[in-house]
Amino acid sequence: MLPDLGAFFIFAVMEKVAFIINPFSAKKNYQPFLNELKNRVDDPLYYISESIRGTDEFIQENFDKVDIFVAIGGDGTISTVARNLINTPKILAIFPAGSGNGFSNETNFNKNLGDLLEKIKSARFRKIDTFMVNERLSINVSGTGFDGKVVKRFEKTDRGFKNYIKVSFKTFFSFKSIKVRFSDEEYQKYNGKYLMLNIANTRQFGNNAYIAPMASKSDGLVDVVLVKKFPFAYSLLFAFRMFTKRLKDDEYVTYLPVSDIKFKVNTKNWHLDGEFNKIKSPVHVKVLPKSLNILI
Repeated sequence: MLPDLGAFFIFAVMEKVAFIINPFSAKKNYQPFLNELKNRVDDPLYYISESIRGTDEFIQENFDKVDIFVAIGGDGTISTVARNLINTPKILAIFPAGSGNGFSNETNFNKNLGDLLEKIKSARFRKIDTFMVNERLSINVSGTGFDGKVVKRFEKTDRGFKNYIKVSFKTFFSFKSIKVRFSDEEYQKYNGKYLMLNIANTRQFGNNAYIAPMASKSDGLVDVVLVKKFPFAYSLLFAFRMFTKRLKDDEYVTYLPVSDIKFKVNTKNWHLDGEFNKIKSPVHVKVLPKSLNILI
């Protein structure tokens, strides 16, 4: 009987694939994924990461012998892996295991390991944009203001969509608008107070919450999304429009498609791809066009 060439091909290719697992994602329940991976793949190369530094070191140690790096986690994990692959021939793949999974939703990855292995087998990829916020990489959506504060508080919970909604509602009542001042003259007419400012390379935060429904990850631009503070009674309509891709028609939202922009904001609280960060003003946002290879 002839051997199963399809299976053989997957096993052979796996020698050039590395799986990087964030054990803190998906409520720390990564073992089922690892068990299935070992059942499907002969002696896979994998790493259970305990820190960003550890992930960076693993990637660099295996960089020359690996073609495809698979991030198993949420947007923060994916961003950590991706920053090591920017402007290189290496390919990023994803198995979503976070609380929102915005970037994996936007790049058509799901929680089916069989589907992922088929994609790896074909090894087809496309180039997409990323962007920098000062010296820090972002691949999906980053922002400051209300959502920066929410992420800071959210990280102290057990995560999950329900907890995110709870934290959001509690934060809304106490949050004071941020002040934004743009450096470029053409954008100074947008100076003012806002509930939040987001930089969107893709359309959604995660959980199909479309903050920038017109954004494209391969057009050389990001959408700067300016949201004015609205009455609490308007919250349900705002949420409805966000989850149905209709925010482009909202009177409280302004979109600025840019490739490079500078501004000052009176807060250091940011989230980068859903992870809390402190970033000082002035802020410089710059797109890195087609800088990341993503498996398709």
